[in-house]
Amino acid sequence: MPTSVMWFRTDLRLHDQPALRAAIEEGRDGVVPLLVLDDRYWGPGASTRQAYLVRLIGDFADRIGGLHLVHGDPVTEVLRVARQVDASSVHVSADFTPMGAERDRDVEAALADHDIPLVRTGSPYAVSPGRVAKDDGTGYRVFTPFFRAWQEHGWRQPADAPDDVPWLRPDGGTARLPQATVPEGMTLPPHGEDAARARWAEFLADDVADYASARDLPGPDRTSHMSVHLKWGTIHPRTMLADLAPLRSEGAAAYARELAFREFYADVLHQRPDSAFGYYNRAFEQMRYDEPGGDLEAWKAGRTGIPIVDAGMRQLRGEGWVHNRVRMIVASFLVKDLHLEWQHGARHFLDLLVDADLASNQHGWQWVAGSGTDASPYFRIFNPMTQGKKFDPDGQYVRRWVPELADVPARHVHTPWEMAEPPADYPAPIVDHAEERRESLRRYEEIRPGR
Repeated sequence: MPTSVMWFRTDLRLHDQPALRAAIEEGRDGVVPLLVLDDRYWGPGASTRQAYLVRLIGDFADRIGGLHLVHGDPVTEVLRVARQVDASSVHVSADFTPMGAERDRDVEAALADHDIPLVRTGSPYAVSPGRVAKDDGTGYRVFTPFFRAWQEHGWRQPADAPDDVPWLRPDGGTARLPQATVPEGMTLPPHGEDAARARWAEFLADDVADYASARDLPGPDRTSHMSVHLKWGTIHPRTMLADLAPLRSEGAAAYARELAFREFYADVLHQRPDSAFGYYNRAFEQMRYDEPGGDLEAWKAGRTGIPIVDAGMRQLRGEGWVHNRVRMIVASFLVKDLHLEWQHGARHFLDLLVDADLASNQHGWQWVAGSGTDASPYFRIFNPMTQGKKFDPDGQYVRRWVPELADVPARHVHTPWEMAEPPADYPAPIVDHAEERRESLRRYEEIRPGR
């Protein structure tokens, strides 16, 4: 009797899940819904994502009547389960992260020794990394030509959810999930495939038409909040692109472009796995940076005295999420006002963001730092006060997250130190932006090519 193993990772959904359909076709007499809890991913840090994943696993297990959960090394456990049920194949959605791809190669080799193939069907992307390339076969370094090629390449239509799955649950599983505590004061977003599809439908009905003009405004926040669902694979981008295609609005086009950015960064990381934690442009390794100290802690705590920066960092602690415009502002402040290496900020984001996607997070930070592919020029330094006044003109966002400024008039909400009597319980700015901008440019001149 042919059986198969569907090895779930961050793709806990039934709709548009081609790997599952392949597993059903191969394992007509039973499909094991396997999830391996690898203890290497449950150490210190990343507590937000761990807490969210525990809830997500529970939701999906309830939905399908139970996952086959095991603890341990995936190489050992996947092989053990596959042999236990005499599986003819193990099915996965391809993983393109550096660690995930290495893990899958190790599992594939172990299975091959027993003539069991690891079958990769689909991926978390509409166009998998490496599929879009220049005429010489190399990957793109700049988004715009990548975007054109990505559109020309195209993608398949979403796969339907299976009507019925012959789930098979062998002995030897465990119902024990790791302990994962939500960081104090944080509220996690809704989880699971149903929540993802409901949120997407709500966004399409209410906000996508105005997305192009409203996406930069953190106060009303009419963004989709779909990044967490894309991160954990509870919805596939092909599903979203299929829903956007008939709308033909400026907002829908702008949103599709953002989905392409996610795939661009995944492609860049696929080309250069070293850029996950190192500099894409290695010239920036030579720049003079300061050692982190109290300034880094003030940034993390949202106590820099710069309202829009503090609001963003407090939102991170409160929701495990930050509005994208504000992410750029707080990142620029860390790198170019505090002169700290981008990795310090990226690591903090990875620890607290519930939607922390390695490729998007790391290369978003490198874009701001000037060291990434298609990077913002180093001399483009965000003025946080100007940014605040432009994108949060009445201070709605700042007041939501910095209650010390709740009663400050709009004209001073982004510069409270200019008031005759600034709020006593809010700190003065820890740096002078104009001076730190000049210092950043001086340091850049020291490494600038051709100087």
